Amino acid sequence: MLYSQVTPSDKRRAFRAALEAAATTGEPLRLPGAFNPLSARLIQDKGFEGVYVSGAVLSADLGLPDIGLTTLTEVAGRSQQIARVIDLPALVDADTGFGEPMNVARTVQALEDAGVAGAHVEDQVNPKRCGHLDGKEVVGLDEAAKRVRAAADARRDPGFLIMARTDVRGTIPGDAGLRAAIDRAKALVDAGADAIFPEAMKDLSEFEAVASAVDVPVLANMTEFGKSELFTRRQLGDAGVRLIIYPVTLLRVAMGATERALDEIAETGTQAGQVEGMQTRARLYELLDYAAYNTFDEGIFTYRP
Repeated sequence: MLYSQVTPSDKRRAFRAALEAAATTGEPLRLPGAFNPLSARLIQDKGFEGVYVSGAVLSADLGLPDIGLTTLTEVAGRSQQIARVIDLPALVDADTGFGEPMNVARTVQALEDAGVAGAHVEDQVNPKRCGHLDGKEVVGLDEAAKRVRAAADARRDPGFLIMARTDVRGTIPGDAGLRAAIDRAKALVDAGADAIFPEAMKDLSEFEAVASAVDVPVLANMTEFGKSELFTRRQLGDAGVRLIIYPVTLLRVAMGATERALDEIAETGTQAGQVEGMQTRARLYELLDYAAYNTFDEGIFTYRP
């Protein structure tokens, strides 16, 4: 009832322990992207290992493109809303840290206060672009390392995971781009990154090359319509990947269903044809733990499952 009884520190410890275990089992942690707290509850209910809070999803939810228009306040606020209703660890997209290295430091502390388990900071210039679009630019290695050092130095809970994302692969064609991504990943680990997010890898061999080059967990972004093929958990695990995010999947599915429902109402005058595919009221109440609220105070609502 209400919010999770698991403390943020416990979630962070559990997240790190699960990452260590993944190195042994070869089964990467799966973090679907939650577009609101209720979808995060569903992710937990379905047995996933964590929840991802995507900057692209938050931007889209606000009716904005993913070009760095969201603020730290908006990201921290949505992250807190999601993290507090689940027992799972939440990993948050902190974009470029919302400014200079000092802003990155403030971002980390704000996200710690939001109760999430970790965040990733990227090396794009501002204004940033979606990681799977062309035309990206990255800052120099010195600036990228400063962002990571600021993030690592600012955290107060040593369990909070600092992940460095590098977009350099998409800015340099051919093998040189992969070599640049590997070199930058190594440097960002030296700067204090606990994990690496190499964005826009072309194939499994590129994930494997990055994972083999660093001694920290590597994340794979399985976003639809992007640069990477949609590999399976087993394929990515065999390539050395330890975390997988599905950042926009649930939002895209939900918006696709929403558009179809609106079309049907417009065309037929009723939503009757959509009812079979809807989540039932009973299932919604189950996710919300409505019965527990009713038990707590019978006078609030008279729901009976």
